[in-house]
Amino acid sequence: MRMCSIASGSSGNCIYIGSDKTHLIVDVGISGKRVESGLRELELAGGDIDGILLTHEHSDHVKGLGVISRKYGLPIYATEGTIREVQGMASLGAIDAGLFHIIQEDVPFGVGDLQICPVHISHDAAQPVAYRIEGQGKAAGILTDLGKYDDYIVDNMKDLDVLLLEANHDIHMLQVGSYPYPLKQRIAGEKGHLSNELSGKFLCQVLHDKMKAIFLGHLSKENNYEELAYETVKLEITLGDVKYTGDDFPIEVAKRDCISRAVAF
Repeated sequence: MRMCSIASGSSGNCIYIGSDKTHLIVDVGISGKRVESGLRELELAGGDIDGILLTHEHSDHVKGLGVISRKYGLPIYATEGTIREVQGMASLGAIDAGLFHIIQEDVPFGVGDLQICPVHISHDAAQPVAYRIEGQGKAAGILTDLGKYDDYIVDNMKDLDVLLLEANHDIHMLQVGSYPYPLKQRIAGEKGHLSNELSGKFLCQVLHDKMKAIFLGHLSKENNYEELAYETVKLEITLGDVKYTGDDFPIEVAKRDCISRAVAF
């Protein structure tokens, strides 16, 4: 299997994951041109994609959906709530209703030789999910846009080979930044986004000896920066009640404006 972030950040998200036979993208929050450019770097084309998985309907996850789905006729997998919201977004243009496939939390489904399990998350969207994707005896997790985590999410993200995890903001930067107070409350709330510190604490509960790669994603442009997210998460692991340190795993930040390193596992 192979996973790569084509773009990840508060301004747009698109993740590729696939096997030799099946190719998926998770979210299309960037332009169609950027999606195609990222796929070319992976030696793929839009027509090679077997489906789009949506986490939720916010613009930074769907704004390129209309263009890509119409151009290539790609199946779109999303919860009923997400589909309802997407179909009501005039900015996306008309999308053939036949392209939408309703999925449900905790009900695995298959696309090609990949098995996908949607995982309920706490975010201020209609019916948001994270994904655990398995194939060829390997497993990857894509977990962003959640204000909190619990044992249910931890259990669904155990024994992964690769994880892309939200590290959205630094708490202090958010507190002293220019955002209006209600927006600060939303971001830091239980239906908002994971801070760097919470991201590190979450990792302490799912790390294991065979984890091959960790990507920190969905960084805020205004309330975070790469070095801070990286060092904070590593420190939380080192100081956590686990046998590992932050240097024991390959951790890197998924790029905002360009494709990140592709990981084969």
